[in-house]
Amino acid sequence: MHIIIGVLTGLVTIFYLLDRLGIDIGGLNPFYWRRRRAWAKKYQGDPIYSIEDPMHVAAVLIVGAAKLDGDLTAESKKAALLQFKSRFSLETSGASELLGSAAHLLGSPQVIDKQLSGVIEKNHGRFSKEQAESMIEMMTEVAAADGELSPRQKEFIDALRSHYLAADEEQGTW
Repeated sequence: MHIIIGVLTGLVTIFYLLDRLGIDIGGLNPFYWRRRRAWAKKYQGDPIYSIEDPMHVAAVLIVGAAKLDGDLTAESKKAALLQFKSRFSLETSGASELLGSAAHLLGSPQVIDKQLSGVIEKNHGRFSKEQAESMIEMMTEVAAADGELSPRQKEFIDALRSHYLAADEEQGTW
């Protein structure tokens, strides 16, 4: 018992001296370390993965589908604004803010596939069947605003359709 008390006294003395020398020993706290690590991960991570509102997620996916083959054209921007105004019941300023934030979050076209697949996986259970159908319809209309859908856009929309709508169809009847 006297050995344990001696070891504990030695540890307390060492920590006290380190603190007096100005060395921060607060980093030894595992709760503080976990909180600091979580904050650094959120700060250094891609902000597109922190979206939680289904309307914003849908806007990112819609703009992402239109942006798969390059930048947004004027026709696709107009189609997206019209869809946001009519389906989301937004005014012109709100629809343009939603379009601007979605386009900004998507960033560079080199990583758009990775970002969109990450958003789809993270937000798997956020949409009801009706919301998913509506989102896919909007996505098709916005992506086809310039003309025909490209093979890359068709592939993305079909993958999204199978991801969100196939789960309900697999259950089948009794």
